Amino acid sequence: MPAGPFGSEDDILNTLRRYFPLRRPGILVGRGDDCALLPAGKPLSISSDLFLEDVHFRTSYATAEEIGHKALACNISDLAACGSRPLAFTLNLGLPGNIDPVWLNAFFDGMGSLAARYGLGLIGGDLSRTDKLTVSITVFGEVVGVGGFLSRAGSMPGDSIFIVGAIGLARAGLYELEKRGRAAFEDYPNACQALLKPEPRVDAGLMLARVGMNARPPALMDLSDGIARDLPRLLGLTGETGVWDEEGQSLGAELLIPAGLLHKELVTWCSRNGRNPVHEALLGGDDYALLGSCAPDMLVALHAAIPDFWEIGVVTEGDRIFCNKEPVDALTGFDHFSS
Repeated sequence: MPAGPFGSEDDILNTLRRYFPLRRPGILVGRGDDCALLPAGKPLSISSDLFLEDVHFRTSYATAEEIGHKALACNISDLAACGSRPLAFTLNLGLPGNIDPVWLNAFFDGMGSLAARYGLGLIGGDLSRTDKLTVSITVFGEVVGVGGFLSRAGSMPGDSIFIVGAIGLARAGLYELEKRGRAAFEDYPNACQALLKPEPRVDAGLMLARVGMNARPPALMDLSDGIARDLPRLLGLTGETGVWDEEGQSLGAELLIPAGLLHKELVTWCSRNGRNPVHEALLGGDDYALLGSCAPDMLVALHAAIPDFWEIGVVTEGDRIFCNKEPVDALTGFDHFSS
């Protein structure tokens, strides 16, 4: 990489080493060789994401620490959605010329603090000069027990649909931060925090995986593009999971989401802006909550074991999704390539 404010690529690597130890339990060979070496005694869950300036975040109102945290949190959330324990990750980082040592230290601090919390080792990656800040992360997770991997498939008519975490809150934070910058924290601190520094639901994912070892496993996915877009994926309506009921018909859903279920900041923001809070909750991306379905007889145990666990509906035999008796076909959620 051409010399920049750090002087050289080695300066960046030396900075990185302060936040990410070379060795961690569960990693046979870490950074320093052409490849890392992970134990192969059990299956690994693997996921990869891009995190791009002015697409997924803005440096105008997101701090370096928040950007580092969220870049990794989005990937850890994918592991949580599969009921997997975080193990290791790779980091490919494209840095523009205006990045300085203070900013990069804060970026690594945000990412490193989250990695340390989950025992997640950095095992490799690459550096380059780019026009805008570019982050690409691949995470590796351990499957918990035999058959502990949770997939999106497996919903059945009569199953309960649930979420773990808040929905729609990050959407309100996005609109306010785009309009007001960090001044939005004055009125909507939780909404801004939900967007800029989401918390992956790893403990909830592991609990759901353990429940699935002794019964029919829940269907589960990461809620990042909004219920309106992600629930059809969970139910197989997009053709991605191949979910079908016994009659060979695709599944649908009847959702019941009263406004009282939603965070008070989202309800307040909708009231001030003439919006329907339930619609905003269905559309909201960047929630990084968990969305799933399970047999109804699991609900009592899951409510007791998992904080922020909410039942929001039931799987049906049709191929339509309704919320509060209204069809949600016109609500499409987030799409990178939509006009």
